[in-house]
Order: sequence, then C-alpha cells, then structure tokens
Amino acid sequence: MRLTAQDREELVRVTTTGVRPASMIMRARVLLALDTSVGEVDSKEVIAARLGVSGETLRLVAKRFAETGGDARATITRKKRDLPPVPSPVTGEVEALLIAMACSQPPQGYARWSLRLLEKHVALVEDLPDLDHSTIGRVLKKRNCVLT
Repeated sequence: MRLTAQDREELVRVTTTGVRPASMIMRARVLLALDTSVGEVDSKEVIAARLGVSGETLRLVAKRFAETGGDARATITRKKRDLPPVPSPVTGEVEALLIAMACSQPPQGYARWSLRLLEKHVALVEDLPDLDHSTIGRVLKKRNCVLT
C-alpha cells in the first residue's frame, strides 16, 4: 500500500503528539509500517513482532485501508455502526403508565408493590410492552419513585 506524503505526515503526528485512543495509534503505526512509498517493507512477521500486534491485525488494517479507498484517516478512526442501536421499549407514555401503576394500590393479598409483582401486572396490560423487573426498577429509580 502506498501513502501520500500528507497522509504519512498526519499518521506520524497521530503517533507522536496529542492524546488519542490506543487503537487509533496502533492502526496508524501499522499503516506507517506497511507503507511502500518510502522504500522496501519488512515482512509481515517482522512488522507484527516490532509493533507488538498479530498478523491478523496487519491483515485487517490493510483490508480496511483498501475498503476505504486509500483514506488513511478513515482507516485509523472507528467505523460508524451499520445498524442503529435498539430503541428502548420504555417511552414517555410507558413510563407514565408504569409510574401510575406503581403508585396505585397493590392487588388484594399484597401489602405493597414489588418489582416482580409489577412485572407480572405489566405483562397483563395490553398498552405496555413486556418489561423485565430490572427495567421497571431502573425507570422507577430514575423518577425517584419509592415502592410502598
């Protein structure tokens, strides 16, 4: 792989100055070591031993460099997620219904609501998604609701 002079200068700056994530510095060092624009490159085993990385890391960084079209900056930075994170089932409306249930009278035979009892009753209500007792506890704790 060949780096431009500007890319090479930027990678040297990444590895020598400032505070950056260790993974970014490691990928920048790998790119600098695999650069053929400055002359003959050592074997992959020698490079891996010198940088303290595996041969697989060398292969993956070179592959990412090829996938980004030779963009060194895109190679050393984190990839964007392909899929967005899973949205929370707890919306404002669900939270309000959950708090209203927790503040209401407990069912007959119970002195107070527990998280597991709330979990059972949430499963019976059609408007609410099935929530785990730990999720219910997090919602109530966030709103400073005390089960009495």
